[in-house]
Amino acid sequence: MTNLSPQLRQATPVVAVRGEGAYIDGEDGRRYLDFTAGIGVTSTGHCHPRVVAAAQEQVGTLIHGQYTTVMHPPLRRLVEKLGEVLPTGLDSLFFSNSGSEAVESALRLARQATGRPNVLVCHGGFHGRTVAAASMTTSGTRFRSGFSPLMSGVVVTPFPTAYRYGWDEETATRFALRELDYVLQTISPPDDTAAIIVEPVLGEGGYVPATEGFLQGLRERADRHGFLLILDEVQTGVGRTGRFWGHDHFGIRPDILVTAKGLASGFPLSGIAASEELMSKAWPGSQGGTYGANAVACAAAAATLDVVREENLVANAKAMGARLRSGLEDVAAKTPAIGDVRGLGLMLASEFVTEDGEPDPATAARVQRAAVDEGLLLLLCGAWNHVVRMIPALVVDEAAIDEGLRAWSAAVSAGNSGLLTRTA
Repeated sequence: MTNLSPQLRQATPVVAVRGEGAYIDGEDGRRYLDFTAGIGVTSTGHCHPRVVAAAQEQVGTLIHGQYTTVMHPPLRRLVEKLGEVLPTGLDSLFFSNSGSEAVESALRLARQATGRPNVLVCHGGFHGRTVAAASMTTSGTRFRSGFSPLMSGVVVTPFPTAYRYGWDEETATRFALRELDYVLQTISPPDDTAAIIVEPVLGEGGYVPATEGFLQGLRERADRHGFLLILDEVQTGVGRTGRFWGHDHFGIRPDILVTAKGLASGFPLSGIAASEELMSKAWPGSQGGTYGANAVACAAAAATLDVVREENLVANAKAMGARLRSGLEDVAAKTPAIGDVRGLGLMLASEFVTEDGEPDPATAARVQRAAVDEGLLLLLCGAWNHVVRMIPALVVDEAAIDEGLRAWSAAVSAGNSGLLTRTA
């Protein structure tokens, strides 16, 4: 009898048979509030009617037109709509299927455009599971172990993870930038450095937002030394953080932007954006792929962008994120096991720690499992899987947020053996 790989372990025991908005119906007949959104993919919720209609219409017309062979209307529409939301000057696009592919495309472009071999990555970042993307990933050894040698030319520099260091954000930012300068002086000289890649909010690394000073410091150093700034917006893009792009919180512009996940509401689609001048420096034949810019995925993505704009989902992510964060902080104030609540918009997390402040993956796992019993689906992240994250669809409303917070409070109580003892 053929089965799935035993290493494909589900985060929850739910067998989903239907999805609608922020909810999933299980095979067990129970409805679950889904605060995973397919790991941030179903941005407009499960089966948004306009996305479904766009995909259904496209399936009956043209399923796939390989875009280095023929052009198709959904791709033209998507390029036009992305042009309305991309940072000024990023006017050239290349599409692929997954975040990992897009990250590797950004890396290839940076190396070819600059003629330099090295890429700087921030400690705690996640950029994918393919060999090059995993080589750039430092959020956990589980993503990069057991298939060495990894790609050469990757140099790690600190991220301003204030809570882990036990510092305030200003101190952590100064440290991270000072260490970056030290890396450029001792390991990867600017003339060997093609780019630095960073997530505006660490994803698998524990939902840690960058700081304005840090990202502006990266921009300044990239300009001064002539390397490129690549922003991995795979998880933070398309409204997730309460701004359309995560970097919009920090007042900077990337040289290359990477997008995927929420772009097409669940259909496989990713891409990179750069200036036409920069993109033209890619070597002939270096950009392509069989399934990139699939017609159905492009139709779904174009509909997604329409829904995000017309239903004001970026503003909703900001408002509902503030409501969710306030509730999470209320629970944390009474729970010694929760050391930190952080994130931006509808990308929020609670970090579980022991009495002496060490990572506590056991409690995080108990709480995540208890949440399923309460009808709430959640995921773990962080180096020790000790952080519980919440990524609801951008269509989530006040009633669903409040329902989720009630379930969260009960799950935290159950996961901590009923002890909610801290004085608020």
